[in-house]
Amino acid sequence: MVAAIRYGVVGTGMMGVEHLRNLMILPGAEIVAIADPVAASLDWARAALGDRAAGVRAFDDVASFATAADVDAIVIAAPNHTHRDVVARLLDRDVAILCEKPLATTIADARWMVDQARDRARPFWTAMEYRFMPPAAEFIAQVHAGKVGQLRMLSIREHRFPFLPKVGDWNRFARNTGGTMVEKCCHFFDLMRLIVRSEPVRVFCSGGRDVNHLDERYEGRAPDILDNSYTVVDFANGVRAMLDLCMFAEGAEHQEEMSATGDRARLDVLIPPGDLVFSPRVDWRGPKAVERWHVPVDEAAMAAGSHHGATFYQHQAFAAAIRGEGPVQVTAEDGLRAVAMGAAAELSAREHRVVAMAELGL
Repeated sequence: MVAAIRYGVVGTGMMGVEHLRNLMILPGAEIVAIADPVAASLDWARAALGDRAAGVRAFDDVASFATAADVDAIVIAAPNHTHRDVVARLLDRDVAILCEKPLATTIADARWMVDQARDRARPFWTAMEYRFMPPAAEFIAQVHAGKVGQLRMLSIREHRFPFLPKVGDWNRFARNTGGTMVEKCCHFFDLMRLIVRSEPVRVFCSGGRDVNHLDERYEGRAPDILDNSYTVVDFANGVRAMLDLCMFAEGAEHQEEMSATGDRARLDVLIPPGDLVFSPRVDWRGPKAVERWHVPVDEAAMAAGSHHGATFYQHQAFAAAIRGEGPVQVTAEDGLRAVAMGAAAELSAREHRVVAMAELGL
């Protein structure tokens, strides 16, 4: 019998509901509390919970949740710019915390989060779902096992749909999100560090707001978030990585693609369909020797969210850490590093120059 863990979820918008759906299929997970200041968001959570909603306490503010919710673990899925305030209200609670990405919208706030996490006895986990997509996880394991030889180049592409509407339209402005390169791309900067196993030293980003949200106005203000960019990152160990982001390419066959190229081969992962493609070096005059295989994903996990099953597998790992059966795989320090890379990219795009990570104190 798996020991039960009582969960509370703060922020029950789109991502909060995805967490709820995955916790509902996670063995040993008991959802006991939800919190959100927006009534419609609480209604979305109740709808997702279905018959279970009757046994779940609902709070319309974090302060009352922090004092009255009887939980072992808390998932923070509130808007990015509220993460520090939410965590501050939970510091006195002896609970495990999973905080959605980005950890914060500024490097200063992310550093503060790292300081708070360092002193906690219970796990503090930065949610980075993309690590836990089974095809991506297999890709990373293969690269680390030497499948491509010595890694020299890493390329990540996400061609996808525009930012979706959120409550209060908070995600249309960089002051709330940290900017697209923090909000969206912290996932990919985290993957870069994980795959390359080194720290970034220089970042160059060329990006713009060219297609999406151009005619939108919110209280007379136009959105200021990038909708496309190229970012190049130089790592301390000599590996170069590139991110190609386009948020007006919803017709693309693959939303995410990653390519790792070493001195012996190249390995690609395609999501969807969840395939890996291995291309060893051959004599250029001869035939290719490409191999392709599929990485399966649990059907229930796929159905419970929009991250290729990753949210479920992340919760499995988080639960293991709560029970003392596994490590915290994505630390607050990891969250800080991803925010800092995103902040460097935002600065680079604004000022049209290379940004050294040392400028940002990292």
